[in-house]
Amino acid sequence: MRRSGAGARRRAWPVVFLALVLLAPAAGAAEEGAPAPSPVLSWETGAGKSRLIPALEVGGFVFGLNQFDRHFVEPEHDYESDGRTFWENLRTAPVYDSDPFSVNQIGHPYQGGIYYGFARSAGLSAWESLLYAIGGSFLWETYGERTPPSINDYVTTSIGGSLVGEAMFRMASLLLENAPESPGFWRELGAAVISPPTGFNRLLFGERFKPVFPSRDPEIFVRLRLGATLTTDVTNAGLPIEVNRYEGSVDYSISYGLPGKPGYRYRRPFDYFHFEVTAVPNADSVGNAFENLSIRGLLLGAGYEAGEADRGVWGVFGLYEYLSPQIFRLADTAIAMGAVGQRWLSRQVALQFTAMGGVGFGAAGTVGDRAERDYHYGVIPQGLLSLRLIFGERVMLEASGRGYYVAGLNASTAGESFGGEVIARGVVGVTLRIYGPHAIGVQYVVTSRDARFSDLRDRHQSVETVSLSYNFLGHSRFGAVEWRPEDARP
Repeated sequence: MRRSGAGARRRAWPVVFLALVLLAPAAGAAEEGAPAPSPVLSWETGAGKSRLIPALEVGGFVFGLNQFDRHFVEPEHDYESDGRTFWENLRTAPVYDSDPFSVNQIGHPYQGGIYYGFARSAGLSAWESLLYAIGGSFLWETYGERTPPSINDYVTTSIGGSLVGEAMFRMASLLLENAPESPGFWRELGAAVISPPTGFNRLLFGERFKPVFPSRDPEIFVRLRLGATLTTDVTNAGLPIEVNRYEGSVDYSISYGLPGKPGYRYRRPFDYFHFEVTAVPNADSVGNAFENLSIRGLLLGAGYEAGEADRGVWGVFGLYEYLSPQIFRLADTAIAMGAVGQRWLSRQVALQFTAMGGVGFGAAGTVGDRAERDYHYGVIPQGLLSLRLIFGERVMLEASGRGYYVAGLNASTAGESFGGEVIARGVVGVTLRIYGPHAIGVQYVVTSRDARFSDLRDRHQSVETVSLSYNFLGHSRFGAVEWRPEDARP
């Protein structure tokens, strides 16, 4: 559980990194048992990987963060932990905490991604690295704070953090791998910004962890959008929340491992994943600065073929999502069954789809309502359907819908008020390529929330926006994968 702001966490980095710098070299020496050179990491055979180094790095990170908090973050008493408080927390049943929504639902997944990244960049597999995220979460909840361990933090830090960490690790590795020769300064810096543990281990251990994780040449579609957004309609009766009618927005998305590429196989977690983040620079709070953050990664699955025109991948997916359309918000970590595929409708027209259904755990609630608790926790059944209709290299039409049912306890009544809410989000848009990678786009988004609790009045909230954006595309065909023989192509 935390009672500090996200800004304080950012200021903790110098202390944390100092602890890691002191601990990590000793870890390497201890692991080898002699001053002889360490073996160079091999991603194929596992030679050179380390289990001890990331364990000490996670411990150093937790120790450094605790030391910073106990000296600089209010209330300092919450972080004055010792052996006695550690033993008490080991024997205390976890509870739901009351920390700010953005700390619990953004800060903790990112913190878990750091734990996970230390292990992943030291050569461990995705499943092994999950254990380090779980261990780091357990260590923080029992030693990092005096307050009782938090149920919701265990979920968001370990499970959500692993999904965030794998996405960060894959994107950083892709940047390093695509260098024409050895990655230069700017690629190394970019990879460190995307995945700080990856950059840290590459810098500190030199050649041992320099080999780049092999992507095995996936089909990738990348898009960067810079836009202006107009809020056209707001329904928010009885709640004193002002909205920004005009906002700037920055949206980045990557689809990694799109199905259909000959020879590509889905043998590792996140050999297919989709990552998307929409940031609002002029938002009035840290939580609202991220209007949308979505990660969907294949955990276990396989590709399929259906005739000459259809290719896809299906299986079990891990999902982490955060929505904050100004007046309410939702965050959850989920597991789902689903499929991602593409069908060629004609020589130049392709239809891509994503369909998933699953269940998660997370939180949702109203923003800025001082009369009730900001959010509540619950189980979240959910579904997703997304379509892209691609016309050659010129136009792409998009439509998607997401739906969530949040069933849980309202935190303002200490677990006595059970209720539910339905949250839905629909998006339609069109993108027109003008020249090379440059395109323009128009997008309409509507997000709604209907909440009902036994001792609170019903809520209906909705936000509608229209955006005009400049798009920089990483693929002239909008990500349409080509597997057909030459005589069937345009």
